[in-house]
Amino acid sequence: MPAGEWHFVGDGIILESVDVVFEVLWRHGGSDTTIATWMHHFDPLPNNEYKAQAFEATADGAAIDAANGDLLVLRMSGESASNPMAYVPNGDGANAEGRIPFLDLPPAPGADAGQAAAGGVTMAPPPP
Repeated sequence: MPAGEWHFVGDGIILESVDVVFEVLWRHGGSDTTIATWMHHFDPLPNNEYKAQAFEATADGAAIDAANGDLLVLRMSGESASNPMAYVPNGDGANAEGRIPFLDLPPAPGADAGQAAAGGVTMAPPPP
Protein backbone atom coordinates (compact mmCIF):
# COMPACT_ATOMS: atom_id res chain seq x y z
CA MET A 1 0.00 0.00 0.00
CA PRO A 2 1.51 3.34 -0.99
CA ALA A 3 2.28 6.25 1.30
CA GLY A 4 -0.22 9.04 1.13
CA GLU A 5 -3.21 10.76 2.63
CA TRP A 6 -5.74 8.80 4.68
CA HIS A 7 -9.17 10.45 4.99
CA PHE A 8 -11.42 9.46 7.89
CA VAL A 9 -15.00 10.30 8.83
CA GLY A 10 -15.83 9.26 12.39
CA ASP A 11 -19.22 10.79 13.20
CA GLY A 12 -20.52 9.46 16.49
CA ILE A 13 -23.16 9.62 19.17
CA ILE A 14 -21.71 11.13 22.36
CA LEU A 15 -23.14 10.01 25.69
CA GLU A 16 -20.52 11.63 27.94
CA SER A 17 -17.56 14.00 27.46
CA VAL A 18 -14.78 11.92 25.97
CA ASP A 19 -11.41 12.14 24.23
CA VAL A 20 -11.38 9.66 21.35
CA VAL A 21 -8.29 8.26 19.66
CA PHE A 22 -8.84 6.89 16.15
CA GLU A 23 -6.02 4.70 14.83
CA VAL A 24 -5.37 2.88 11.57
CA LEU A 25 -3.11 -0.08 12.28
CA TRP A 26 -1.35 -2.59 10.06
CA ARG A 27 -1.49 -5.95 11.89
CA HIS A 28 1.24 -8.23 10.58
CA GLY A 29 3.46 -10.99 11.92
CA GLY A 30 2.02 -10.75 15.44
CA SER A 31 2.57 -7.00 15.79
CA ASP A 32 0.76 -3.75 15.06
CA THR A 33 2.24 -0.79 13.18
CA THR A 34 0.46 2.57 13.42
CA ILE A 35 -0.25 4.09 10.01
CA ALA A 36 -2.40 7.10 10.95
CA THR A 37 -3.82 8.56 14.17
CA TRP A 38 -6.40 11.22 14.99
CA MET A 39 -7.55 12.53 18.38
CA HIS A 40 -10.70 14.51 19.11
CA HIS A 41 -12.61 15.74 22.16
CA PHE A 42 -16.41 15.44 22.13
CA ASP A 43 -19.01 16.81 24.55
CA PRO A 44 -22.63 15.60 24.66
CA LEU A 45 -25.24 17.71 22.90
CA PRO A 46 -27.56 19.86 25.04
CA ASN A 47 -30.48 17.96 26.59
CA ASN A 48 -28.70 14.68 25.70
CA GLU A 49 -29.98 14.86 22.12
CA TYR A 50 -29.40 11.59 20.27
CA LYS A 51 -27.79 13.04 17.14
CA ALA A 52 -24.46 12.31 15.54
CA GLN A 53 -21.62 14.75 15.99
CA ALA A 54 -19.35 15.22 13.01
CA PHE A 55 -15.68 14.35 12.91
CA GLU A 56 -13.60 14.39 9.72
CA ALA A 57 -9.83 14.52 9.33
CA THR A 58 -6.90 13.50 7.14
CA ALA A 59 -3.43 12.26 8.02
CA ASP A 60 -0.36 11.26 6.07
CA GLY A 61 0.61 7.61 6.39
CA ALA A 62 3.74 5.71 5.45
CA ALA A 63 3.80 3.00 2.80
CA ILE A 64 3.29 -0.54 4.05
CA ASP A 65 4.39 -3.80 2.49
CA ALA A 66 1.29 -5.85 3.27
CA ALA A 67 1.22 -9.59 2.65
CA ASN A 68 -1.51 -12.20 2.47
CA GLY A 69 -3.05 -12.61 5.92
CA ASP A 70 -2.18 -9.11 7.16
CA LEU A 71 -5.01 -6.98 8.52
CA LEU A 72 -5.92 -3.31 8.36
CA VAL A 73 -7.47 -2.34 11.71
CA LEU A 74 -9.46 0.80 12.53
CA ARG A 75 -9.40 1.16 16.32
CA MET A 76 -11.49 3.73 18.20
CA SER A 77 -10.65 4.20 21.87
CA GLY A 78 -12.45 6.47 24.30
CA GLU A 79 -10.29 7.98 27.01
CA SER A 80 -11.11 10.18 30.01
CA ALA A 81 -14.70 8.95 30.33
CA SER A 82 -16.24 6.71 32.96
CA ASN A 83 -18.68 5.20 30.42
CA PRO A 84 -16.93 2.75 28.05
CA MET A 85 -19.60 3.61 25.46
CA ALA A 86 -19.21 7.39 25.74
CA TYR A 87 -18.45 7.47 21.98
CA VAL A 88 -20.62 5.29 19.73
CA PRO A 89 -19.80 5.20 15.99
CA ASN A 90 -22.81 6.50 14.07
CA GLY A 91 -24.30 3.36 12.55
CA ASP A 92 -27.60 5.19 11.96
CA GLY A 93 -26.18 7.46 9.25
CA ALA A 94 -28.55 10.21 8.13
CA ASN A 95 -31.24 8.98 10.55
CA ALA A 96 -29.05 10.40 13.33
CA GLU A 97 -28.22 13.47 11.22
CA GLY A 98 -24.69 12.27 10.51
CA ARG A 99 -22.62 9.95 8.34
CA ILE A 100 -21.72 6.31 8.81
CA PRO A 101 -17.96 6.25 9.59
CA PHE A 102 -15.64 5.42 6.70
CA LEU A 103 -11.97 5.46 5.78
CA ASP A 104 -10.49 6.42 2.39
CA LEU A 105 -7.12 4.83 1.67
CA PRO A 106 -4.40 6.48 -0.41
CA PRO A 107 -4.85 5.74 -4.12
CA ALA A 108 -2.92 2.83 -5.57
CA PRO A 109 -0.03 3.74 -7.87
CA GLY A 110 -1.36 4.44 -11.35
CA ALA A 111 -4.99 4.92 -10.21
CA ASP A 112 -6.83 7.81 -11.83
CA ALA A 113 -8.85 10.34 -9.80
CA GLY A 114 -12.12 8.43 -10.30
CA GLN A 115 -10.62 5.18 -9.05
CA ALA A 116 -9.04 6.94 -6.09
CA ALA A 117 -12.35 8.56 -5.11
CA ALA A 118 -14.08 5.17 -5.18
CA GLY A 119 -11.41 3.54 -3.03
CA GLY A 120 -13.01 4.09 0.38
CA VAL A 121 -13.51 1.37 2.93
CA THR A 122 -16.70 1.40 4.97
CA MET A 123 -16.82 -0.19 8.38
CA ALA A 124 -19.13 -3.17 8.46
CA PRO A 125 -19.74 -5.93 10.97
CA PRO A 126 -17.92 -9.21 10.34
CA PRO A 127 -19.92 -11.89 8.54
CA PRO A 128 -21.75 -14.37 10.80
